[in-house]
Amino acid sequence: MKLNYLLLDVFTREPLKGNQLAVVPKADGLLDDEMQAIAREFNLSETVFILKPKAERNTAAVRIFTPHTELPFAGHPTIGAAVALGLQNKVSAVRLEEKVGLITALFEKTGRCSGEARFALPRLPSRVADLTDTLGIAQALGIEVEDIGCDVYKPAVFSAGVTFHLVPVRNAAVLRRIQVNQALFSTVFRHDHNSAYVFTLTADEPDNDLAARMFGMDIGEDPGTGSAAAALIGLLAEDALGTGQTDYVLRQGHEMGRPCRITIQFRKNDDVLIHGGIGGHAVIIGEGTLDLGE
Repeated sequence: MKLNYLLLDVFTREPLKGNQLAVVPKADGLLDDEMQAIAREFNLSETVFILKPKAERNTAAVRIFTPHTELPFAGHPTIGAAVALGLQNKVSAVRLEEKVGLITALFEKTGRCSGEARFALPRLPSRVADLTDTLGIAQALGIEVEDIGCDVYKPAVFSAGVTFHLVPVRNAAVLRRIQVNQALFSTVFRHDHNSAYVFTLTADEPDNDLAARMFGMDIGEDPGTGSAAAALIGLLAEDALGTGQTDYVLRQGHEMGRPCRITIQFRKNDDVLIHGGIGGHAVIIGEGTLDLGE
């Protein structure tokens, strides 16, 4: 059996930057353990498998695997799958059936092998728990207790389909010097995938409003995490009063040499969050064939 695949760099306009993604365009007939084995073979933060949709009006069904487990939702695989399908089908909207729900991504072609996609979150973020052990957080991240907190934001656990521990820190210098203590990490960040999304405001950086790093999920550090940015919308929106839309540009992956640019937006009506969205560019950088034998 032979399977074609694409390699993309996501949350970037430039090849060899952003977050890497493998896309298997025709995955119908693969068993769950075969998808997991293929994702483990690619050994990227995520691999996307595209299947025929259950509903005829939808573009495709999508399944997302890390090297270790399946996820109900993830941002950079959604962006990458939408760009790959948008380029292939020459359409401006891509409807994806994911385990978290139906996602409609708007697509715009930007080059022969590149495009931009943005989508509304199928599940708005919600607060799961508070994070009050600031000493434990500081020790797990190798920073000082005084470094934790940024503006009005305090550590908390949020989910928009995938759970993240959100940790605001004082500034980008703190973000750069994080040194994860693996012995403490899973004990402090104990919810679900043991993942910490550490972020700060970047008022002094002209090209973005926020900076972040993501650790955990059995992949070490991830250069660009859309599902974490989706969870972060929940925390940002809590302190945005009134009615209207707020837009941010977030950078991630710079400390890894894989810079990502993620656009996030949310809209509130009478202090109630009614919309959240994620966007970014992606570029196809390669294609190939998996030869899986008879």
